[in-house]
Amino acid sequence: MHDPLPNPAGPLVDASWLAARAGDPRVRVVDCRWYLGGRRGADEYARGHIPGAVHLDVDADLSGPAQAGPGRHPLPDAAAFARVLARIGVAPDSLVVGYDDAGGAIAARLWWLLRYFGHGGGRVLDGGLNAWTAAGHPLSTEAPAIPEAPAMELTPGGAPVVDKAAVDTLRRDPAAVILDARARERYEGKSEPVDARPGHIPGARSAPFADNLRAPSGPFRERAEIERRYRDLGALEASKVVCYCGSGVTACHDLLALALLGRADAILYEGSWSDWARDPALPAAEGPEP
Repeated sequence: MHDPLPNPAGPLVDASWLAARAGDPRVRVVDCRWYLGGRRGADEYARGHIPGAVHLDVDADLSGPAQAGPGRHPLPDAAAFARVLARIGVAPDSLVVGYDDAGGAIAARLWWLLRYFGHGGGRVLDGGLNAWTAAGHPLSTEAPAIPEAPAMELTPGGAPVVDKAAVDTLRRDPAAVILDARARERYEGKSEPVDARPGHIPGARSAPFADNLRAPSGPFRERAEIERRYRDLGALEASKVVCYCGSGVTACHDLLALALLGRADAILYEGSWSDWARDPALPAAEGPEP
């Protein structure tokens, strides 16, 4: 018989919380490492991961087929995501702790998807793999044998999503704020490694996810610093807040930061820049200003 599982109040857990619950079958640890080009998350997982962790891939597990929706990483459908969760042993009462080596930028997608599909157990390991190893905890190269769980009935809609038509309307609304979570060089149009056009949605404000962190790939800043950041961006007083990135993955990091501040109503633009940029009828802005 296990002791009652303390349910962390917020979306973040630290390495000491996770280490104290190593081996508890109610805690599923998920390695979410993924890279835009070159390295493969599955290879990094095989080289060493948090003991007991399974690996989920952004393309195969945390997205639908690219042709099935807007942008490069459309949302998976409920049945497909239910099969993914069943495969890694997630039950309705599981706590699912995602981590990566990018300060939570990829793990936040798993946290957000669990919210979207009505499972409240998603958490992100603050500081990710770096925090785990810095605390002196070991890594493993063994893939755990986890019994498959019964597939849950998932219902989409537990977190808000918009499409490009809605964003095109909201960008003209002075009471709404649109945040771009990509690096500033992509926002400004100086670099575009993968999508159809450089630049950003006119009216969107630059809000790189990395600025939520104390250091690159590190833990989140103190709450007061995060609050100051999003207040300066206008996101705390706005009637609606929309977050986007290249394809709807790292935007979830800004959504996570806003949830830490109590703005769980912030909205994901599912297709993000990969959807917007491929539509020549939609405008693009370049430079540092919205």
